[in-house]
Order: sequence, then structure tokens, then C-alpha cells
Amino acid sequence: MVTLEHADIRRILPHRHPVLLVDRVLDLEPGVRIVATKTVTGSEPCYAGLDEHLPASAYAYPASLLVESFGQTGAVLWLYSAATAGERSEGTLIFGSAREVTITGSAYPGDVLRHTVEIDQLIGDNAFMRGETWVGDRRIATLGSVLAVVREGLAAGTGS
Repeated sequence: MVTLEHADIRRILPHRHPVLLVDRVLDLEPGVRIVATKTVTGSEPCYAGLDEHLPASAYAYPASLLVESFGQTGAVLWLYSAATAGERSEGTLIFGSAREVTITGSAYPGDVLRHTVEIDQLIGDNAFMRGETWVGDRRIATLGSVLAVVREGLAAGTGS
């Protein structure tokens, strides 16, 4: 079982605050599966400027950020797996698309998102993934297909 802390994730993903949306990896099986978390806090930029008189429902974590966090989790799995296979990631990581996305619940400040992502297929510099997002024992999202791309690609090498 591979676990990664936030510092490890920062070495894998090119993202930084406030767009780095993965906090910790609880379990990672290279090339296969990852379970990672992201804690939603009231100090997220998405809540800045909200009127204090809005109802609690106005603080639902935006679905777009939930999907981005899911995609970043899949990217950690892909890039970590490539590095352990001796491939270097060079180029720009791009979130390509998300299909068959079903949002069945919401997350709020104080909730911990738990993403479970599996790699379906790797074709060249493209990764096809799927999975679910949970808050506690509530599944709040299912993503049937997510595509991530590395422009300029992965290159065989010593890994880094």
C-alpha cells in the first residue's frame, strides 16, 4: 500500500494553491487504483465574497471543483505510476474531458471528499479513468469516464 502526503503530491502535480485540490493519498496501487482526499474548508476561494445572509445550501462545494479534484487525483495515480515505471513526465498536464458524470450529493465546508479513481486505459499520452467521490458513507458523484492528457508526453528515462 502506497500512501502520499501533501508534500509528495506537490512533487507529482504541477498545481499549487489555490488550484491544488488533493490533500492526501490514502492508498495507491500503481497503474490501477488510487484513493485520495481533499478537505473542503470555508476559506476556499470559491466562498470568498458570498453574502453572509445566504442559506447553508449556498455553500455547497462547486461541482466543477469536485470534478477537478477527482481529475487531479487520477493524474497523481497516472504520473506516479509512470515514474515508478521509469517514465519521465514532461509537458503540460491537461484535463481533457469528463463524461457520464452524475452528481448525487453535495459537500460543504468541513467535509472530506474521498475520491476513488481507477485507470481504465492508457493510450500514448492519454489516460482514461473512472471512479466515485464520497463524503463519509455518502457517494456524491460518479464519473464514468475522465480523460487526462500530457502534451509533449511521457518519455522513457530515469524517472524523477
